[in-house]
Amino acid sequence: MSQIGKASAKRGKPSYVYAIIGVSLVLFLFGVVGWIFLNIKKTGDYFKENIQLHAYLYRTSSSKQIDSVKNFIDSLPYAVNVHYTTREEAIEKYNQENDTLWKKLAINNPLPESIDFYVKANYVDKDSLSKIENDLRSTFPTVVSEFQTPKATVAGVSQFVKTSTIVLLVVAIILSLLVIVSIDNTIRLAMYSNRFLIKTMQMVGATRGFIARPLDGRALINGLIASGIAIGLMVGFITLSEKFVPYLRLLHDTRNMMLIFAGIILLGLSITLISTHRSVVKYLKMKLDDLY
Repeated sequence: MSQIGKASAKRGKPSYVYAIIGVSLVLFLFGVVGWIFLNIKKTGDYFKENIQLHAYLYRTSSSKQIDSVKNFIDSLPYAVNVHYTTREEAIEKYNQENDTLWKKLAINNPLPESIDFYVKANYVDKDSLSKIENDLRSTFPTVVSEFQTPKATVAGVSQFVKTSTIVLLVVAIILSLLVIVSIDNTIRLAMYSNRFLIKTMQMVGATRGFIARPLDGRALINGLIASGIAIGLMVGFITLSEKFVPYLRLLHDTRNMMLIFAGIILLGLSITLISTHRSVVKYLKMKLDDLY
């Protein structure tokens, strides 16, 4: 029996190596899709939060009225980087971005003062921006002359995020199913070489729990190793991506990456354990002649 067990174990070792490599690659692919999904969402949020809104002021507005508008916007929980732009600052910025023909013609500064600010990504949509505009106009009707938002840009970014999220969500669901099936088949092939060992132990009186326990333990170890390799590949992939595409560093989120790594570990452990235990039970139920 010991010789049979040793022979079976030797035959099983190469399969475990191939199984670990196979599971690692599948988990790595799963992690890459998750990383792309998070980056698509953060890209949309990044663009949304860099869309500047402008509350233009009447030239007759006093300093006290301007301060009231600025303080009101500052008090909004979703408003960030609120800045009062004077006419001088507005014209200086304009001169940097455009030609100055109007200045050569001795035309007075035509640009108004404004309160410029950004809002958090969740509030960059048509309804939320309309509400902000209505609140400002109704609260300060004699101070705020115009509220300007790049509506086409907002609509384009929102549509991009929505479409990309739906597409990647569908891809993630399909990939998750493929990951589960692929890992399950890989583990079952690895366990195939141990079928005679399992049956031999059963024939000499070993209980199902006694037989399954070491194999389940080995499955957890293999799942942990595969997950570790997949995470290592993910770290290398992300590091290289951020090196060649510096923009990706702006989207780096350690918390989200930890969630992806935790998901890889959980998926690797659970599927390898379940697949291994199913295979053990399957071979225990089979007749000896059916194992050949």
